[in-house]
Amino acid sequence: MKTAIIQYPGLNREADMIMALENVSGASVKTVWHTETELPQTDLVVIPGGFSYGDYLRCGAIAARSPVMAAIKAHAEKGGKVLGVCNGFQILIEAGLLPGALMRNAKLKFVCKRVTLSIENDSSFFTSKMNRGDKVRCPVAHHDGNYFAEAETLKKLEDNNQVIFRYADGTNPNGSLHDIAGISNAKGNIIGMMPHPENMIEPLHGRTDCLPLFESIAA
Repeated sequence: MKTAIIQYPGLNREADMIMALENVSGASVKTVWHTETELPQTDLVVIPGGFSYGDYLRCGAIAARSPVMAAIKAHAEKGGKVLGVCNGFQILIEAGLLPGALMRNAKLKFVCKRVTLSIENDSSFFTSKMNRGDKVRCPVAHHDGNYFAEAETLKKLEDNNQVIFRYADGTNPNGSLHDIAGISNAKGNIIGMMPHPENMIEPLHGRTDCLPLFESIAA
């Protein structure tokens, strides 16, 4: 599987994501700088986490207007897969590739801890090796992860099975509506999530809960 990792000034999780994709998913990974206007031949585009452009304006707002985004949109329109994690999720929302908004955390504080995630959709390209209702521990590290959408959008997400991950067991760290931690677009080829599954896949991380997510990519 060929994968392109998008790099923006201020991102800091690309090395973690590359390691997860190469070691678990067996992916061939190429990095793409945000000023590029074309993508290499690829099956999956990943926008990792961090603080693109220092999170000025709104998180992801500047990155969403970088030259490479036109190529990412074209890739997605052709059915190509896209994954955004944390700041990557924020960028995908700012680019209009996913619905809703990610606002300041409810308590207006940066959160860095483990949460419990419930798998809400087990047919996506990132969860096919898991079962609906499975729970995994996963770290979060963000200041603006409070997912918000209007009632009509939330209903569509729920009705169309577009909620991929939900905070479970009272561990919602940011006030996200419906405990939403990750969603997909209507076609299911674009997924965004706030937690960092790439940081819970090997014993050195303390747990391997998120290993099946990257095995799902390989499948």
